[in-house]
Amino acid sequence: MPMKLLLSYLFLFIFFLLPISLVGQIEDNDELKEEYKDYELITDPNQKVELDTVVLFPAPKFETNYDKRYYIWFRRKTYKAYPYAVLAKEKIVFLNDTIQKISSKKKRKKFIKEKQKFFEKEFTNDIKKLTRTEGRILIKLIHRLTGQTVNEHIQDKRGDFKAFWYRLSASFFKIKLSLEYHPELEMEDYMIESILQEAFKYGRLKEEPSVLDSANMIFPSKKIHIEKKK
Repeated sequence: MPMKLLLSYLFLFIFFLLPISLVGQIEDNDELKEEYKDYELITDPNQKVELDTVVLFPAPKFETNYDKRYYIWFRRKTYKAYPYAVLAKEKIVFLNDTIQKISSKKKRKKFIKEKQKFFEKEFTNDIKKLTRTEGRILIKLIHRLTGQTVNEHIQDKRGDFKAFWYRLSASFFKIKLSLEYHPELEMEDYMIESILQEAFKYGRLKEEPSVLDSANMIFPSKKIHIEKKK
């Protein structure tokens, strides 16, 4: 084939056939975008996509059958406490955000007192039903979800609101409001996080991400072991 004729065919391909091919790809991409509109369609190899944080947490392993039975029992406790922790987080965030917008100390005190009555009415009857273990989990989960302990949340609040939380702690839980959440250090907290991640994975609980540094950790696999009480 003469060189000029070959170049002519190549010219035709580049300027006529190739654009038709690209139009077809664009139409295909439009169809894909419509079909998968809830997903991120990547067409550029250099395109950056921001993904949700994924906590890598190993499946639980147990040293003894007792440890496994305890874990199953403790899972029920965590499931019961978790919704209250989420609700408490929402109320605490709302309260703190609103307080920041009130400049008058007198009005702020009045607002806190009103909300204290509302919280007490809404929470007390249900919280009374929690066991000591469930109460301890609740206090730790509030730290997990807000980055502050319950004690820190009430340090700048006076009067009835502060007394309300301490009364709940003393009467129902008999635990400290300064408890923190450290799944990287404490076995009980490690179990809580293991239970939560499994529940999130299978849709048993609605996921509320931790705001603590431990949320970005890759946890090593460890065997769950519980010392039996004598």
